[in-house]
Amino acid sequence: MIRYFRPRLALPLALASALLPALAAPPAAADEAPATVDTPLTSPSDDRDYRTLTLDNGLTVLLVSDPEADKAAASLNVDVGSAQDPDDLAGLAHYLEHMLFLGTEAYPEADAYQSYLSRHGGQHNAYTASQDTNYFFSVDPEALDGTLDRFSHFFVDPLFNADRLASERQVVHSEYQARKRNAGRRHASVLAALLNPEHPTTRFSVGSNETLAERPEGEPPLRQRVIDFYQRHYGANVMHLAVVAPQPLDEIERLVREDFADVPDRGLSRPEIATPLATPAQTPAAAELHSLRDDRRLTFYFPTPDPETAYRLKPASYLANLLGHEGEGSLLDALREAGWADGLSAGTTRGDGDDALFSVDISLTPEGAKHRDRIQASLFAAIAAIRDHGVEAWRYDEQARLAEQDFRFQEHGSALNTAMRLATGLSRYPLEDVIYAPYRMDGFDAERINEWLDALRPANMLRLYSGPEVEGDEQTPWFDVGWSPADPGAGEAEPLTGLALPEPNPYVAEDLTLLDGKDEAPVQRIDTPEFAFWQMRDDSFDTPRVEWRFSLQHPDASRDARDAALSRLLAGWLGDSLNEALYPARLAGHGFEAYAHARGITLSFSGWRDGQQALIERVLEQLQHGTIEAADVARVRHQLRQRWRNAPQDDLYRQAGRTLTEALIRPQWSPEALLDASDALDAEALRAFRDDFLADLHLEAMAVGNQETEAATRQARAVAEALSPRLPTSAIPELTPLRVGEGLPALTPDTARDEYLVMRYLQGPDRSLDSQARLAVLGRLLETPFYQQLRTEQQLGYVVNAGYRPLLDAPGLGFLVQSPGTDSATIQQRIDAFLSGFGERLGELDDAALAPYRQAVHDDLLTRDPSLSARTNRLWQALAVSDGDFERRRRLAERALTVTPEALRELWPSLVDGAAVQITHDPGDAASDVMALKADLPPLPDGDD
Repeated sequence: MIRYFRPRLALPLALASALLPALAAPPAAADEAPATVDTPLTSPSDDRDYRTLTLDNGLTVLLVSDPEADKAAASLNVDVGSAQDPDDLAGLAHYLEHMLFLGTEAYPEADAYQSYLSRHGGQHNAYTASQDTNYFFSVDPEALDGTLDRFSHFFVDPLFNADRLASERQVVHSEYQARKRNAGRRHASVLAALLNPEHPTTRFSVGSNETLAERPEGEPPLRQRVIDFYQRHYGANVMHLAVVAPQPLDEIERLVREDFADVPDRGLSRPEIATPLATPAQTPAAAELHSLRDDRRLTFYFPTPDPETAYRLKPASYLANLLGHEGEGSLLDALREAGWADGLSAGTTRGDGDDALFSVDISLTPEGAKHRDRIQASLFAAIAAIRDHGVEAWRYDEQARLAEQDFRFQEHGSALNTAMRLATGLSRYPLEDVIYAPYRMDGFDAERINEWLDALRPANMLRLYSGPEVEGDEQTPWFDVGWSPADPGAGEAEPLTGLALPEPNPYVAEDLTLLDGKDEAPVQRIDTPEFAFWQMRDDSFDTPRVEWRFSLQHPDASRDARDAALSRLLAGWLGDSLNEALYPARLAGHGFEAYAHARGITLSFSGWRDGQQALIERVLEQLQHGTIEAADVARVRHQLRQRWRNAPQDDLYRQAGRTLTEALIRPQWSPEALLDASDALDAEALRAFRDDFLADLHLEAMAVGNQETEAATRQARAVAEALSPRLPTSAIPELTPLRVGEGLPALTPDTARDEYLVMRYLQGPDRSLDSQARLAVLGRLLETPFYQQLRTEQQLGYVVNAGYRPLLDAPGLGFLVQSPGTDSATIQQRIDAFLSGFGERLGELDDAALAPYRQAVHDDLLTRDPSLSARTNRLWQALAVSDGDFERRRRLAERALTVTPEALRELWPSLVDGAAVQITHDPGDAASDVMALKADLPPLPDGDD
């Protein structure tokens, strides 16, 4: 696998000449002024309007007018991050990011920004990276003016309220506590111990009560230090704003100029990091660290130049493509054949503008952990093969051709994701390449590739091994990871044999013709008792791709935990057994996934129309007739059981959500039940299950994309003929939401976490559209005040949220608090107090105040699909709740507009006083037997629509 830490591979000028003639022009002579570029290069399929601005204060702006967008969005990137934290205030950049949300001179209320967004269908967030801080939002287009106004004042007149300093420091500390067990953070803390300690990105960056404590007497107080940092690093010259909206460019420009003209010009420039990430004195080196999860990883790092310094040529991406390859003869293929690994990825990380780390990360089996020296020797044998025979123009051209296809048929995505990508691009690339840079490959340059390749040698290596058996003689600060230095050498270890470089990719699409034709909704082309097929011709994304879904349904797929485990094992084996054969197809833009669910297994295909039929046929052949080898089954079974064993280590709030689903959906099996049921499963059991499964199928299928009806129907019939389904849909058990019983006790997740948690779930009375609409509007009403009261004011924790939480089509409201130090009984009291106070607010609610929340729910329900795959998934999920005419979403949106304050006041007491699911955890609590406790729960009534 190739890891793309920034957007995907790039398009070469040589291959783009027919596509983008201007790009192929020769460079200007040294004494010739380059042509002025006032908009970025865009894909031929991108018909949006672009405009760039530089305000008088120096702030750079990129505007996008997208008439089809149903949300407006903005992202502002500031060229400062945790690398600029003062030595005595670790986490200050992150803390400042939090403080900006808590009031400005123009809008002093702490929730002014968030409540405005909530009323207008919005969302927002921010993140602090090592060299960037990014703030972003999306909102209903008619509220763009008001949101930009509030947003811009973050950067003009923030209050840095003295009475909020301590509470928000506690929130930052809670965030730190919530991340202490994160595997990536733990790994990074040990890696930092091997890197140059003078490099600013090796320091603690989250912040805590200790690092952000009030300053000693005689020093400037904490608030003044926050203000000083803001004034030293936040200025229009290091800010980059992108706005995407359906309004015309002139209107968007007017709003931006009005709102951001007052951002101060402080004459700043992007900070540079001159300190090397690693020096020759730090390499080679190795370390071992303790993993909290049942997971073994061997990661190799090599200090290299930052790939951004050569983004037009992509030498690091070229090498990552070869080392991360998973096809026949690849390093991963050899490791899988030996039984030593089940995953491998290659790419770059920790780029700082000058330096970066090229990494190869290998997921090991327990047996592979015993052969780390030979794995290291095998990695360097693969690198040697590239050095001897792998730096070739045809390989580069093949990668570039695939990137050309990606660039040419880009999908717009959501307005928010587009704005974030563009704001980040403005901070890194010349204007013409803000969109084009991730796809740009200007031509094969063996010298530049060899420059990166020369860094991949034993003397320049850092190696980390993490495993649950490692104890460690040392401990990292802040994340308390046990670790020990290790010998970086591999001795006389012999590499594995059979390594080979990839052959030319046979799956590269040739026919990229866009076909005419569009259906407004899926049309049922085949309707028999045994097989139903829906197709939707769709050219709205301007891409010759098609998404296919085949649901192979069996009445006993989840009859008990053993059958559910076998369904997952069969789906996992199918994907795993085709990994080497189909990896070139994935590189060429074809996707395939098999996943198990309560009613069977779904085969999901995505990608170019050209060549898709052969891929589907290959998968069906393997499913029906592929040899089920014991070693393959053992590898997939290990992966599944590893995932189920690690479930108690997941974030506690995620475990609470899983517990809720286990309790209120039938059939649904817990990780613990699946782990127990899979203990004795082997190849013989899977062979028997496959035969039984394929013998009694009901089949449903859907195709969405750029394909003619006749061709799609012919393909669907071919699949049905191959699988021979014979059961009617009535033979397949329905997914059933359950009704919360009065006697259901509080449920405790099976967790290894030591935080405190409460999730309270208030269930709607039935599954009717009226109930769904009312609870959806209630969820929108209460999300901001709950967050403001329990997180901002009471500082109960970092993970605090409330809102509408449906299970399938069963409506409900969820209230969640995960806290590092407040026990569940206290959290329950605070939730009780909030619910009581919210009831009083409902009593005063009038229709004018409710109207924007109703509209926000309506608009969210009808949000434009950002991609072909997202549209297909939405339509496919509609079938799961028997929405065969695909109109339920529209009807629910219309019903939301009819919700009245009186209806909410009438509903509220029954929600608050009725039976609820209480999911709680205090450290030391024993897990509940959810499967037993749910056994007698009845179905939730359908209700009247």
